[in-house]
Amino acid sequence: MTSSEPSLRRALFADLSPFEVYRLCRLRVDVFVVEQECPYPELDGRDLEPATEHLWWEDGGEVLATIRVLDDGASRAIGRVATAVGARGRGLAAGLIETALESYGDGPLTLGAQAHLEDWYARFGFRRSGPGYLEDGIPHVPMRREPA
Repeated sequence: MTSSEPSLRRALFADLSPFEVYRLCRLRVDVFVVEQECPYPELDGRDLEPATEHLWWEDGGEVLATIRVLDDGASRAIGRVATAVGARGRGLAAGLIETALESYGDGPLTLGAQAHLEDWYARFGFRRSGPGYLEDGIPHVPMRREPA
């Protein structure tokens, strides 16, 4: 990590450079596959949808934290929340969630939270909206946030 302040970046998939796509995917692999040992992380192709927006913090070309926001028609869905190990504890993921709320909080928002993070998402107004489930062997809970 460099010592400068990270910059907030956001783009639709079509506007990402190949280098940005690689760095965003690399962070997800590092977090979900390497760290959490998910042998087959879900590949749903939704990153490529025209309305999917990618938000991330970057420092010196290194992606520190990322999320994506999907357009599900009547609602938006936040997902693929990932923070690099060395960047944790700095509020970067919270900043991305807050940015998504500022942009999309006038409508309902959903997400599939890892179960141990349910209280963390609750602080942003998300509430459990159904029974828990396993995704890639990790317990998750569906959550929803109504417009403020």
